[in-house]
Amino acid sequence: MTYVVTEACIKCKYMDCIEVCPVDCFYEGENMLVINPDECIDCGVCEPECPPKAIVPDTEKGMEQWLEVNRTYAAEWPNITRKGEAPADADQFKDEPEKFAKYFSKNPGKR
Repeated sequence: MTYVVTEACIKCKYMDCIEVCPVDCFYEGENMLVINPDECIDCGVCEPECPPKAIVPDTEKGMEQWLEVNRTYAAEWPNITRKGEAPADADQFKDEPEKFAKYFSKNPGKR
């Protein structure tokens, strides 16, 4: 088992999860984070820290797509080890459905 970041992170990117991760397995895209499933130690401390509840175990039903998204972009995006500022409009997008189709960006984060 590993944890994955789902579309609930898109355009929110609160980054509270980064502060608690003991192995620095988060990677930053332009408008979301992902977890490298090969680095995640399955400790679960990040899951309750995520305000939009975007982090879930990959064993939950339907997480295959998100496991692949996390694996793919963790290999392309820069590692992030320190919490940054969430987007100013993050709360506006927190509960919006189907954000992947509307807003997902393949671009890496710029820190």
